[in-house]
Amino acid sequence: MTKKLLVFTCLPLLLLGCVTSVTNLTATGQPRNSNNLYLVEYQWDTSQQTVKPDSIKPYVVVGFDTYEMRPTLKMTNRWEALVPVPPDKNVITYWFKVDYEYARFGKPGKDSKRSEEYKLYVR
Repeated sequence: MTKKLLVFTCLPLLLLGCVTSVTNLTATGQPRNSNNLYLVEYQWDTSQQTVKPDSIKPYVVVGFDTYEMRPTLKMTNRWEALVPVPPDKNVITYWFKVDYEYARFGKPGKDSKRSEEYKLYVR
């Protein structure tokens, strides 16, 4: 009986042990500019020690279009991309998708994290 109790009390600790978050760093509104490209940024934080940092491939998704993101200079956990907003639109909806690999026995495992949806207003 005590073994079962021990398993059930340790199970939540195991499930909460690997937390990964995608934090949007983009301002919700930006002034319209002449090239119609707007900077979108996010921050990646994880406590999963098996993630291979060089395998992280982030994207920003706008509708059916996907834009690969690049690392922010001098930062290890932030990425950015320039996203086009047509002159006839004042708002876009976007979200982040992060593909990554993690160490496990045998071949590396593959996983993906998706953020919630965000809006960018262009004034």
